[in-house]
Amino acid sequence: MPAPLSRLVPCSAALLILNSACAPQPNKAPLANNRDPATGERERMVEQQLQADARGITNSRVLEAMRMVPRHEFLPENLQHAAYEDRPLPIGYEQTISQPYIVAFMTQALNPQPGHRVLEIGTGSGYQAAVLARLAGEVYSIEIIEPLARRAAEILRRQGLTNVHVRHGDGYAGWEEAAPFDSIIVTCAPDKIPEPLTKQLKEGGRMIIPVGSVDDQQLVLIGKRDGKMKRTAILNVRFVPMTGKVRE
Repeated sequence: MPAPLSRLVPCSAALLILNSACAPQPNKAPLANNRDPATGERERMVEQQLQADARGITNSRVLEAMRMVPRHEFLPENLQHAAYEDRPLPIGYEQTISQPYIVAFMTQALNPQPGHRVLEIGTGSGYQAAVLARLAGEVYSIEIIEPLARRAAEILRRQGLTNVHVRHGDGYAGWEEAAPFDSIIVTCAPDKIPEPLTKQLKEGGRMIIPVGSVDDQQLVLIGKRDGKMKRTAILNVRFVPMTGKVRE
């Protein structure tokens, strides 16, 4: 069932905010326990795909979040058997759930802390938002494809993650009324970095974003110091293109 609509955003009929939780619950409900049959699969995923020497995921908080979030629950039922494999998987509407390593790599680069406000552009399945929710204070996530936004909001609600806020809309403009953000993560690739996002990044904050054409993308880490953006290309990647205003 689609997640219930909480309200219309003033002055923007194209943007909807969806409830990620409907009943009072702890912000970060436990997402796994000893009776969860996928616990062992997640542990192997962390050990073999993330902690391997060549991968370099060393942040203990990130590794624990990856152990706890049930990736299979963010996938269509017919693909849940492949949830902990080392690859992206389709989630419909020509979109994918990112490879676990990429989720961990981008999260580690941002290093979100308790109390941080994080903006995510490209909710997709909701998996990245769920990982961030276990590390940060509040997560604001925007998805341009409405059925995906509704589905992700419903899954996050079922997980008890009341600190995730999902909006259907064009992520190019960010989420101005919730800004500034301690960090911003973008999971779709624009040709250039959207200016509204740089303005909504807090002084001292970080943004990680894939930039470039479909066949030539680099993951860029941006730090904001004295109002200026320092950019560092850190990895060659391939994400789905950003759509919406940036593509007009």
